[in-house]
Amino acid sequence: MPSALEIVRVPVLSDNYSWLVHDPDSGATMVIDPGEAQPLLDAAAARGWTINEIWNTHWHPDHVGGNAAIVAATGAKVLGPEAERAKIGAIDQGVAEGDSVSLGQHRAAVMTVPGHTQGHVAYHFADDAVIFTGDTLFAMGCGRLFEGTPADMFGNMRRYAELPEETRVFCGHEYTQSNGRYALVAEPENQAIRERMARVDAARAAGEATIPTSIGEELATNPFLRAASAEQLGERRAAKDSFRG
Repeated sequence: MPSALEIVRVPVLSDNYSWLVHDPDSGATMVIDPGEAQPLLDAAAARGWTINEIWNTHWHPDHVGGNAAIVAATGAKVLGPEAERAKIGAIDQGVAEGDSVSLGQHRAAVMTVPGHTQGHVAYHFADDAVIFTGDTLFAMGCGRLFEGTPADMFGNMRRYAELPEETRVFCGHEYTQSNGRYALVAEPENQAIRERMARVDAARAAGEATIPTSIGEELATNPFLRAASAEQLGERRAAKDSFRG
């Protein structure tokens, strides 16, 4: 059995998380969605790691802005959605639904999850019970529909809901508190949301992160993952877009 992946949360920009992922057996290290380079280079150096690869989930600048500087510093290989190659630039390996990519002996399936952007991908390490969802599935939320439709995002949510409940979810932003405030409005009778928000509010007051989450926790408290139809998801997404609670 390979050793467990070491996953380090690295805050970047104002509310983004990039993820430094290390395979202790091979020594390989990659980063998911480097919004900026220096915090990740520093975090890797502090652990004696060298970043070998960059895996992007989608083209938005707050997820790819550190690519060039990391490549310049380390020579890292860049992976990203083939459908967004032209927008990301300097992709060495384009990936899409059905592909698999590896870090040492740890293999991840590539899932195309459109809606936030149409080429957006997620990376699912099934054997490790880990998934990197970028800006699609958040803690108690989902990404804005900048390029896709409610049906696109509803399809993503159905796929995520089928994953084992123990799967840890690593997403791209610390949005949990604001998402949870809307979740309380969307499902006011949901006791699990109220209980979770008490924990979230306490964590944020203490300056602590709320990510990663898990599929099981999202099934209980995420109004988008719990939506019964694409229409309901679309209604909730539109309401969240204008929510000021």
